[in-house]
Amino acid sequence: MNRKCKWSAGFSAIEMMVVVAIIGILAMIAIPSSMGRIVKEQVKTALPLTDVAKEPIAAAWKALKLLPKDNEEAGLPVAEKIVSNFASAVTVEEGAIHLTFGNKAHKVLQGKVITMRPAVIEESSIVPVEWVCGNAKPPEKMVVKGANKTNVAEEFLPMLCR
Repeated sequence: MNRKCKWSAGFSAIEMMVVVAIIGILAMIAIPSSMGRIVKEQVKTALPLTDVAKEPIAAAWKALKLLPKDNEEAGLPVAEKIVSNFASAVTVEEGAIHLTFGNKAHKVLQGKVITMRPAVIEESSIVPVEWVCGNAKPPEKMVVKGANKTNVAEEFLPMLCR
């Protein structure tokens, strides 16, 4: 018997289309997840910029039992001069520090604000100021000063700020 075997190397067009469809579905799932991580990382990277204002505010509380009303009272430059890759301004208002996202920040962060508020023991200025990030609750028996203007989506806030 003389049978000819047809043997084909490679993939059929249908097999290739299935593989491309699977890769497409996986990419659609992975891209938003990685974008969320990028945004969270930018928030974490920008937050240390608020440290510039924390020391003068804590010092004013310890010395005078008062919180600076604005950047000038805190001895800081104007808000738009305190910047980083992901922040376009750091504003002090009644002791609270408002960090505005901008510059190279992801588009979902552009113009958004995260607030660091001082928590104090009103009866004793010797107790160090504790900082409350975003929507977080203050430590027990401490009073939080200043307004919370945080409008960054909850999903992008670090756990410390929720």
